[in-house]
Amino acid sequence: MDRSTAYAIVTEHVKNEGLIKHMLSVEAAMRTYARKYGEDPEAWGLPGLLHDFDWEIHPTLERHPQDGSAILRQRGVPEVVIVCILSHAEHTGVPRTTTRDKALYAVDELTGLVTACALVRPSHSLYDLTAKSVKGKWKDKAFAAGVSRADIEQGAAELGVDLTEHITTVIEAMRGIAPTLGLEGTLTPSGAPAA
Repeated sequence: MDRSTAYAIVTEHVKNEGLIKHMLSVEAAMRTYARKYGEDPEAWGLPGLLHDFDWEIHPTLERHPQDGSAILRQRGVPEVVIVCILSHAEHTGVPRTTTRDKALYAVDELTGLVTACALVRPSHSLYDLTAKSVKGKWKDKAFAAGVSRADIEQGAAELGVDLTEHITTVIEAMRGIAPTLGLEGTLTPSGAPAA
């Protein structure tokens, strides 16, 4: 399965632009972690891109991502990718056995928190966002209330990475696609004000 085929599955089933951007963020983070671990970014990017493709058609924990896995099998998505997607959801009971599985779980919630933090900055940009800024919002439970800090902490622990380092890695990954995410804000990639 190549990326363009996977992206076509996403756009067929997802109409919410924010959800698509979330999946693109997770894909970028997965690709970055693949490079860190000497793995194939294409293979690691697929579960990141596809992990929530069925949320609009199966918006409950009773059905997502379990029911979506049948669709992915029909579309020829490799079983290892499907298992990785199933393992990112605690309620499925599918264990996270590979580093790729653990990375998907670790980056999923964090990309949402990083996005929220970028959007409330004066610059509205990822380019000047730091792990310190994200951690500054960490204890404010009203901020990005839907993001589970416990899941992020557990994900970093399972992956065996320091939380600050993990946040920095995800920010850097998302910076690479900031224009696609609409998170350039008023800055250029160098952090200078946009002309």
